Amino acid sequence: MIQRTAVAAVIAAALFILTACEGGAGSGGGSDSKPGRGGNETAKAESASLPDMAGKGLQSAQDQAQEAGFSRLTSHDALGRGRMQAFDRNWKVCSQTPKAGVHSTDTKVDFATVKLEEDCPAKDEGASPEAAGDTMPDFEGKAVKVARQALDRSTSITVKDASGQDRMVLMESNWKVCGQEPAAGARLDGQPVTLTAVKFEESC
Repeated sequence: MIQRTAVAAVIAAALFILTACEGGAGSGGGSDSKPGRGGNETAKAESASLPDMAGKGLQSAQDQAQEAGFSRLTSHDALGRGRMQAFDRNWKVCSQTPKAGVHSTDTKVDFATVKLEEDCPAKDEGASPEAAGDTMPDFEGKAVKVARQALDRSTSITVKDASGQDRMVLMESNWKVCGQEPAAGARLDGQPVTLTAVKFEESC
């Protein structure tokens, strides 16, 4: 009888402690769950002065933009050939978006570039190609890579050497389109596309 009473007392004490702990945890959780000062406020981006990078090497331009506080940096081929700037020191800046001036530091900075030995074009031709959609675009003079990017990913594309030398078209950004089938303006409905091309320094 005494043992049963002792056991009952121990159980009752344990239940009391457990209930007290749970109550304390709940109270603490309620207090901690209150929003802190400024907890729901969105941090505001600072403003900084973006220098004019035209004429500078791409690597130097990127470094200076970062030093000024801009971290969202990208670049593209200003000649519209879709080449990647794999080695930044081999490229120079022709123009930039946005232009030099005071901007929010979370602004995306895009450098239009060419290789060091190349001249900057009068107009930036490096905008991403628009999707072809249902109509065949005019790809003559454009890089084979740009033509491929514009066509639907499911399109079957054959590229042939227009010089008659039967060369393999491996680096498509170095080849320009001379001819195409279907012709520009034709309706695209899943049919295969054939492009003839030569290297950019060659004539069609």
